[in-house]
Amino acid sequence: MSGHPPDSSDDDDVIVTRGLTKRFGRSSSRAAVDGLDLTVPRGAVFGFLGPNGSGKTTTIRMLLGLASPTAGGIRLLGGDMPRAGATVLPRVGALVEGPAFAPFLSGAANLARFDAADPLSSRATRAARVSRALDRVGLGAAANKGAGAYSLGMKQRLGLASALLGPRELLILDEPTNGLDPQGTREVRSLIRSLADEGTTVFLSSHLLSEVEQVCTHVAVMRSGRLVASGTLEALRAESAPRIRVHTPDAEAATSTLRRLGLSPERSSAEEVDAVLSGGPPVEAVTAALVHDDVRVRGITVTGASLEERFVELTGEGFDVDG
Repeated sequence: MSGHPPDSSDDDDVIVTRGLTKRFGRSSSRAAVDGLDLTVPRGAVFGFLGPNGSGKTTTIRMLLGLASPTAGGIRLLGGDMPRAGATVLPRVGALVEGPAFAPFLSGAANLARFDAADPLSSRATRAARVSRALDRVGLGAAANKGAGAYSLGMKQRLGLASALLGPRELLILDEPTNGLDPQGTREVRSLIRSLADEGTTVFLSSHLLSEVEQVCTHVAVMRSGRLVASGTLEALRAESAPRIRVHTPDAEAATSTLRRLGLSPERSSAEEVDAVLSGGPPVEAVTAALVHDDVRVRGITVTGASLEERFVELTGEGFDVDG
């Protein structure tokens, strides 16, 4: 690997990259991942966001040694990758780019093969590990069913089970709820929370902002191969301007008042007017102006920006809010 590994002072962080870069082909004018400096603290549920083609999956493949960086360094669980892969990767569970299984084998038999490939696993306790992993993702009743007959959601659950065969310090999950129905999605969210409560760090790539907002403590946002924001979920939201919503039967008059104050109001319903307070007057001044203009105010609500709004600000692109 080119470049220098991250400083060892970062050992308390589970994932650290410094200057991580990936170009495909010598003549490539744009890097798929460009100078990525990423830090994932121990115990976090870390949401990794970005539009399609932003470099998320390429980053994950480099973290796991499935792709070689063009430049930069990676430290995973305190070990320099890929040199430390043999000792580090058995402590990492991963689900990347969808699970792949032998369709003619049962779910349990597929997991047994995965477990046998782990040099640290014990054959004597293999069946118990497989059974426990299947039960944890809700596939205990389908353990002996051929994987080829599994639905997409069941295959996704089986992929999660394979990542949970042994005790993991770090889980790297690429779209873990892909193909799941709403109930299955809720169960996976609950599973991620329980794993975090047990001390497992979870690195979660997802296109569902609702999923990230409900389970993640930290977020990083990628755009065109570059990191454009990283930090706690609360801090990322706080960087965006708050919004004001005026509840009034005089929506047209309220709209005029807000425009006079230099805001850009929008009607969200017949009796609600919204506006972003970016660079504008404080909410107290807005309230006073509405009263001065004889606008009948039934209520004023001030909210922080949603993750969706902050994402659009950072990337200039929309995002799926729910499944």
